[in-house]
Amino acid sequence: MPRPRRDGVAASALDATARPRATVPDAAGLTATPPPAAAIPVPAPREPPLQRGDGKSVSVVHVVAELAPFARTGGLGEAVHSLARFQASAGIDTAIVMPLYRAARENARAIEQVGEPFEVMLGSTTETVRLFRHAVTGRSREQRTPRIYFIDHPHFFDRPGLYGENGFDYPDNPRRYALFSLAALVALPRIAEGPVLLHAHDWHAALAPVYLRTYFQHEAWYRQVSTVLSVHNAGFQGQYPPEILPEIGLPWSLFNWRQLEWYGKVNVLKGGLAFSDAVTTVSPTHAHELRTPAGGFGLHDAFIALRERFVGIVNGIDQTLWNPETDTQITARFSRDNMENKRKCKAAIQRAFGLPQRAGIPIFAMSARLTYQKGLELILGYPDYFALDAQFIFLGAGDPKYEAELRELALRAPTRIGTEFNFTDRLEHRLLAGADMCLMPSMYEPCGLTQM
Repeated sequence: MPRPRRDGVAASALDATARPRATVPDAAGLTATPPPAAAIPVPAPREPPLQRGDGKSVSVVHVVAELAPFARTGGLGEAVHSLARFQASAGIDTAIVMPLYRAARENARAIEQVGEPFEVMLGSTTETVRLFRHAVTGRSREQRTPRIYFIDHPHFFDRPGLYGENGFDYPDNPRRYALFSLAALVALPRIAEGPVLLHAHDWHAALAPVYLRTYFQHEAWYRQVSTVLSVHNAGFQGQYPPEILPEIGLPWSLFNWRQLEWYGKVNVLKGGLAFSDAVTTVSPTHAHELRTPAGGFGLHDAFIALRERFVGIVNGIDQTLWNPETDTQITARFSRDNMENKRKCKAAIQRAFGLPQRAGIPIFAMSARLTYQKGLELILGYPDYFALDAQFIFLGAGDPKYEAELRELALRAPTRIGTEFNFTDRLEHRLLAGADMCLMPSMYEPCGLTQM
């Protein structure tokens, strides 16, 4: 069992010389050559860009619940996709592990099984899991693209939705993502040779550092694994009744205020914070907000306790994918020097949403998950917006309350308001290419990807 630190956070099982310092790479016990600030691809580095103190090259393995273009509901899947592509293009051996949802299986098309099925003990049950690899992305470091792996468990992941349906979470989500985290760790030696920097994202993968430092703490191979947890959205923490602990195979000894206990509940994100070597979030400003009672969603003390192990790094996008001069998903390509084809993109999106094709009317677009966080109250609470001579298009799924309100508005003003609750990457690209302006309200964590 990891010993508690004086600052209230569980100590790492790593050697004392690998204790965290001020920057994220150092916090994981690594030294890094900063990649050049250029669009992908970047020139091949002359030496491995990510190394351990003894000079051994380090592989990065992302563990994430969603990933573009296979299955995603918002910016998380795109952010991880872009980050992993940049890391791979910089010469880092990079892999990503995600669940094999029904949507991911359909979108991936070409996948191949890696090794034999294996068993994972999840509480009192034994679950059989298979590991698949996306055949298109290949497997060699020289290809300079991240390898994509899928955790296959049909009972948990072969479902219509990722996290739930009709605005409600699946009730077995704690077991689903506990199994995902455990299976990713069991499969880790098949994915990377090691040493490994395991990069977990949000609460869905936050149990990976917990299992790593408990289940696997006495296994030699896993002692070369360092961990980073990125908090993209602290408003979702994985809060469940304490009775869930034996169901996900964790001892009651972890149910304490320093690790998994939070106001009488199990808080999965808090556990990830406690057991990770380093923690990041989407911007330095948001890192400051999370340390305050007003912006920390009840976890501000946990973020404060991390001290120098918690930093904010500005989010980013893959500029090669979002370049309208080369984007293959939009109706017509254009540039800042030649905007003529922008009109074709605008007309196409008006047709797609059943709106009159008026070149002179402005289009306001909002592409986001329809949740309180994204600031729908700031739009729907002020009907004067819709009194403007403009067209409004909303793309994204979320809270049934907001979907119903937007659907009603579109029925009342079918020539000026369009909605689509089935999000796709292609439609988002077409929408942003055709819109004149974007609506970007936000109740918190405003460093999203759309404005970039």
